[in-house]
Amino acid sequence: MSDTDILADVAALLGEPARTRILTALLGRWALTAKELALVAGVGAPTASAHLARLVGGHLLVMEKQGRCHYYRLASAEVARAIEALMTVAAAPETRWWPARRVAPALRVARMCYDHLAGRLGVGLCDLLVHRDYVVLRDGGGEVTRAGERFLTGLGVDCDRARGGRRRYCRSCLDWTERRHHLGGAIGAALAEAFLARRWVARLPDGRALTVTPAGRETLSEQGLAFDLVAPAATALSS
Repeated sequence: MSDTDILADVAALLGEPARTRILTALLGRWALTAKELALVAGVGAPTASAHLARLVGGHLLVMEKQGRCHYYRLASAEVARAIEALMTVAAAPETRWWPARRVAPALRVARMCYDHLAGRLGVGLCDLLVHRDYVVLRDGGGEVTRAGERFLTGLGVDCDRARGGRRRYCRSCLDWTERRHHLGGAIGAALAEAFLARRWVARLPDGRALTVTPAGRETLSEQGLAFDLVAPAATALSS
């Protein structure tokens, strides 16, 4: 099968609204049951099962069995990144329209993009790292400088473990609500893990949205990041 045939097959899988809702529901990196995904997709159990079988067959989802339950999750970080990229295209601005107007405020403030931080929080952190020459981003890829690794280690990020993984160590990811980059790859995932472990952010129930805790706001302020948690103003960095 040629690359164009594979692309056409994937496009066909993504072209059905119920399947799209299933995929976006799994962007938080958790696993959900077929029953839960049927509710998310707004379809009956038999229809959801058919959709899930196609998504598993198309290598967009994987299924894991635990006891009597079958859990579904995205097949990889690359699948999540592709979905986020398509969401950016789908939210392309039209005349006198800005996509954030149609986005739930909590999702725009801070959310998980599969396993890394997105929204204004993710973009602000990425801006800070680039501004201080801790991270260098180019052509979708990236590097973490020695000073950057020292800084991230001080935040509780396990840089050695991130570097030893199979996925790309550092890369940029275009944020579909902010239209700027946040940090992805293994180091982006490790940064999100550190923020969650230190309770600087917490997951909101039933979704990908995050809330920045008082301790997190204090830490961000100490690092020179003026992060607006309410208004959709641009992130400011201290000099």
